[in-house]
Amino acid sequence: MSVNDELTSVQRSLDELSRSVKRLEQQLGSGGLEMRRVRADADRLRESVALLRDASPGPAKTRRPELVPMSDTPYDNSLWTDSDDEGLGARDRRAP
Repeated sequence: MSVNDELTSVQRSLDELSRSVKRLEQQLGSGGLEMRRVRADADRLRESVALLRDASPGPAKTRRPELVPMSDTPYDNSLWTDSDDEGLGARDRRAP
């Protein structure tokens, strides 16, 4: 798996953890020290994974190659002297 796939998997697991913590808070109440610590730890994990995602190289961060503009003016014919036509051979001979 790629790093991006792993981070997505961790994010899904954290989403499930948050839902479970929310259900626990509804059953146990959110006033106790233990419940507040569990909520804070879950939130801290979510922030840490977000930092990892920002620091990891990904497809969205790849740079596109810079485009080079090409002129529409014709090339100088003197550039092609003493050249062979590709696939046709030399100018003074016939193609096979």
